[in-house]
Amino acid sequence: DDRGFFSHLFCANEFKEHGLLSNVARVDVAYNYARGTLRGIHRQVPPNVEAKLVRCTRGAVVMVALDVRPESGTYGDHVMVQLSADNRRALFLPPFIAHGFQTLADNTEVLYQVSGVYETEEEQGFRWDDPQFGIDWPLPVSVISDKDANWPMLASVGRAAS
Repeated sequence: DDRGFFSHLFCANEFKEHGLLSNVARVDVAYNYARGTLRGIHRQVPPNVEAKLVRCTRGAVVMVALDVRPESGTYGDHVMVQLSADNRRALFLPPFIAHGFQTLADNTEVLYQVSGVYETEEEQGFRWDDPQFGIDWPLPVSVISDKDANWPMLASVGRAAS
């Protein structure tokens, strides 16, 4: 109408109807100063089940979801989705899917609704530039943490447990 719009951002009943984890244990935000910033690729490992619903609330990102579940028929495959404040898309990340993102604009903010509690010792990561994944990041990396830059290649980890 003339005012704009109103939309549900999350509905536990709809998630349950589709068999998706619907509990929200925490809400996180990642603020990024510079275009080209890369965060990830990481996940929580068993037994720490952690699904996420991710959206970009300011600026724009490309979000990568990477299947490293050894029993999966899409093991090693990834999808890349652009999320932005303008397109208002959200991406659901099932448990044990690794993920990361790169900012496409300065001053970008990403909001996570997370189903589990973060456990440092249950974090696992993979190199953002591992040739086995074939991820074509849209920009040169301008900022990355030492931890994210130095995660191992998948081949050195083997088929990651899930």
